Amino acid sequence: MKEQNLEKWKIPLYRIYTDDEDVQSIAKIIKRGSNWALGPEIEEFENELCSKINADYCCVMNSGTSSLHAALLANNIQKNTEVIVPSFSFIATANSVLFVGAKPIFADIERHNFGLDPVSVAKKISPKTTAIIPMDYAGAACDIFEITKIAQDNKIKVIEDAAESLGSSINGRKIGSVSETTIFSFCGNKVLTTGEGGAVATQSKEVYEKLKLIRSHGRVDTVNYFSNPDEASYLSVGYNWRISSITAALGLSQLRKLDFLISKRKNNAEYISKRIKRFPIEVPDPKYGSEHTYQFYTIKLQDKKTRDELQKFLLGKSILCKVYFNPIHMTEFYKKQSESNNDSLPVTTEISEKILTLPMFPNMTLEEMDYMIESIAGFFETKN
Repeated sequence: MKEQNLEKWKIPLYRIYTDDEDVQSIAKIIKRGSNWALGPEIEEFENELCSKINADYCCVMNSGTSSLHAALLANNIQKNTEVIVPSFSFIATANSVLFVGAKPIFADIERHNFGLDPVSVAKKISPKTTAIIPMDYAGAACDIFEITKIAQDNKIKVIEDAAESLGSSINGRKIGSVSETTIFSFCGNKVLTTGEGGAVATQSKEVYEKLKLIRSHGRVDTVNYFSNPDEASYLSVGYNWRISSITAALGLSQLRKLDFLISKRKNNAEYISKRIKRFPIEVPDPKYGSEHTYQFYTIKLQDKKTRDELQKFLLGKSILCKVYFNPIHMTEFYKKQSESNNDSLPVTTEISEKILTLPMFPNMTLEEMDYMIESIAGFFETKN
């Protein structure tokens, strides 16, 4: 598959922000000629992440998807149990449940932040339910306190999918400090990116110790494996889900400017929102004490026809825009899985048909924002 040529777009969906510090952090690792795999940067990255999100423990991984898979394993989610997930999410949220032999049960979302609806979640709980995976959409927190209360009342786990929401908060609490287990992604389009990468934050030492085994072949690494002449101790089945020292160094560099990157996104979002909300468009609007980091900038149109027409119009203007997300339960694969995947999810269906994600990145220029705003204005002028 060819990598997308961003040069064809006047405005890409995202553009990674980099500076000399990022380059120097990687060059330093390369030049030292050793410890590319298990260098000290990994633990340093984990410690600084913990501090940033007020988590007790953090285990970095090679992707958000492996982080979610590992989180389910570390929380002992068993085969033939049920895990409640949103259909309005990236497909890995549901796939990870299948990875451990459990069954994803789709619940509906609420309208303000597009996260799992606690009322729908409560209705989906059965004697087989072992966990809930709420997803924080686009940089805004879901109703995590309500969902956590439901989970506690039913003695089930919460594994929060915050792949899109590093740095956001709700009611003064950083995402990553509320749920016992939370996962993050550092994929290319995220607020903090290392190209690929992820992390599991947890308040449980037991979960943390399991995560370290899972990510590295079930091996106890008390010293660097590659410089240890002694036989390693293997305690369980594990995977190779480690990140490299190079990746961790880049993560550290990006993390140290996270507040700056988020502030740039917020400023850009405010600029765009003020100028397009005069049209029949619902712009992002953080609710319920949620601090939005605008990993996505997603608008909502009046109906599917208008959404589709606007997307086509903007693509014609070389502005890359995309639907995040179409319902997972309506994909060809999941429609074949079981009858429960065909349950009615009216809000998910409605939101998925009306939303459109526009370009958003910290180094978006004023000219790019104005061009997109003028293009949206041009579209609605043709509608009148």
